[in-house]
Amino acid sequence: MPRLTSHGTQDERVIAEECPVALVFDGTTLAVLMATPSNLADLALGFSLTEGIIDDAGEIDDLSVVTAAGGIEVRTWLRPRAGRLLKDRRRRLVGPTGCGLCGIESLAEANRINRIIQRQISLTPDQIRASIEQLGTAQILNHATRATHAAGLFRPGHHDMILREDVGRHNALDKLAGALASQGVSGRSGAVILTSRISVEMVQKTAAIGAGIVVAVSAPTALAIRTAEASGLTLIGIARGSDFEIFSHPAGVYR
Repeated sequence: MPRLTSHGTQDERVIAEECPVALVFDGTTLAVLMATPSNLADLALGFSLTEGIIDDAGEIDDLSVVTAAGGIEVRTWLRPRAGRLLKDRRRRLVGPTGCGLCGIESLAEANRINRIIQRQISLTPDQIRASIEQLGTAQILNHATRATHAAGLFRPGHHDMILREDVGRHNALDKLAGALASQGVSGRSGAVILTSRISVEMVQKTAAIGAGIVVAVSAPTALAIRTAEASGLTLIGIARGSDFEIFSHPAGVYR
């Protein structure tokens, strides 16, 4: 796409795409996200897992990505048990006591602890530095656009990183969750590495993935720290080069 620089010259720049993506479950739209239109099957699968719609990928009967007027629909058909549970959840949302926050039915759920994590790995400071370097190297879309977030799984002893990118940080993490599930990779085998700040939703989604460590280049919120502490999750923020800060469960880092 053409652009005019501050020096008065004109050249071409790659621009990140975003479009409305409707996540449709059993024929009903549950959420509409502004997302990068790539790896959308991973997005729908990951969203289903991190939002507790399903417990594992086997509860999805069929999933298709369909271009629609004004955007894209990802149509997911659930197996009977998961479909019934989702219908029950929707009926609860209709009632007058719902808070309406992000499509959940109570303030208690907004502060939910998905699960208590049994951390299976620890990282050295050198591995934390290497994880940030791996994340930066693998961000192909961001290298071209300078406009996307990334979420990756760093696994000690592996030279490659499973990574997904998106204009939205939540979307990038959901895409990662879906990629891990579709590839049969356990989140417990590594640490989630993020380009963004760590909000409470990012901690909740990391816990749903099963990873016992989350590392980000930016700082966490106070609620994210409290949630990580309650979940047994090691939270590492402001990771820049060899410098980082540990906000919860420091036993996840050994020296």
